[in-house]
Parts: sequence; C-alpha cells; structure tokens
Amino acid sequence: MNEEFRALHERLARLETMLSAAQERAAEPAWRRPTRDESRWGVTAAVLAAVALQLLLPNRLTFQPAWLLPALELLLLAVLFPTRRARTRRTTSLLRGGGLTLAAMVSLANGWSAVLLIRGLVRGVEGNDAGRLLMTAAAIWLTNVIVFALWYWEWDRGGPAARAEGRKDHPDFLFPQMQSKELAPAEWEPAFADYLYVSFTNATAFSPTDTMPLSRWAKLLMSLQASISLLILALVVARSVNIFRG
Repeated sequence: MNEEFRALHERLARLETMLSAAQERAAEPAWRRPTRDESRWGVTAAVLAAVALQLLLPNRLTFQPAWLLPALELLLLAVLFPTRRARTRRTTSLLRGGGLTLAAMVSLANGWSAVLLIRGLVRGVEGNDAGRLLMTAAAIWLTNVIVFALWYWEWDRGGPAARAEGRKDHPDFLFPQMQSKELAPAEWEPAFADYLYVSFTNATAFSPTDTMPLSRWAKLLMSLQASISLLILALVVARSVNIFRG
C-alpha cells in the first residue's frame, strides 16, 4: 500500500511540475515561445513587387538576359513560399538555403542595376531625362528596401522557421513590443511587415529608428543598406539638379 501511495505521489508531483512549466511557457510572449508558422502572403507580395520593379527597369541597366533572374526568382518563390499557410516545419537545410538563395538573387539583380546606374551617372552617360532618371532610381531604391527586408527576415533569430519554433532567446533586432508587454498583445511576434518597416526607415533615416540592431551582422547589414541608399540618392539628386538647371 505504501508503495502505491508513493507511486501516486510521484505521478502527482510530475504532473504538477509539467503543469507549472506549461503555465510559465504560456506566460511568455509569443516571440519567445513556439507558435504557428508565419503566413507567406507578405513576403510573397514583396518579392513579386521586386520582380515587377526589375522588369520595369531599362534594358541597359539589367542583368542580361533581362528575363533570366526574374524568372528564376519566380520559380524559387513558387517552390518556397506557397500562398497558403505552411503546414510543415521549414527546418531542412534545403528550404533554408532556398530562402537565402532567393534573397541573394534579388540582391544580385538589384545590385547589378545600381552599379550600372551609378557608373552611368559618374561618367555622365546616364540621366539625360530627369523624369526617367528619378523613376529608375526610385525602382532601384524600392527594390533595395525589399531586398534588405528579406535579409533581415531570413536572418533574425535563425529565420522564420527557427522563430516559429522558439529556438533562440536572444533576438538580433529589438522591437519596441519586445521591451514592454503593455505595448502589444501577448500573441504579438515580428512578421515580414515589421522587417519591411525596419528596412524602409533605415533607408530614409540612414540609421535605426525605433527598432535597434543587437547582433554584429544586423548592424553591418543596416550600415550597408544605409550607405547604398545614401549613395543612390545623393548621385541621383545631384544629377537631377544639374539637368533642371541646364
């Protein structure tokens, strides 16, 4: 009889421990505990917008053949980011590498266009029409915002899959909602739109605004983005002013 009571007591103790751990876990904010996979609607729309902006660029400023990189981006997008919510964990090395490859391809296409535009502006062979110059620069600048939003989204705390599983406690980006529970609902966690906002504000303010980079790679990426944005804007504005004066 004593052994039965002892066994029952041990079971109750284990259940109490498990219940206490579950309660503590549930009390944690969503960004620190396992949650459902993030919807891919936002990132899909952003990549489609980047592809559209690439196709609108003049042929002389695109990676040749002009259709190759957009076609590869669309193909990879169809494989990686279906329009419905993902049903399985995206933790395999293949899917992880595919997401980074997509960001790299968009970066390559836009970087190539930016280099050709800057070279043309420096040599004075680009930007004879101020209106077209501003539209071309705006397309490259907006694509640059999307590109870095993809990098931030793919790298923060190991990427979307790792964030959904709550693997890492230490964030690479500190959002205001993470600093105080009163600023957001308990179910709040960063999504692609938040990283797109970080990318946009960094490209306009040339520095962090309300979201702070914590890791070294995040600081380096934000510095690189601000430098590219500043260089494009400075050269385009200077060239446009000269055209208008002339």
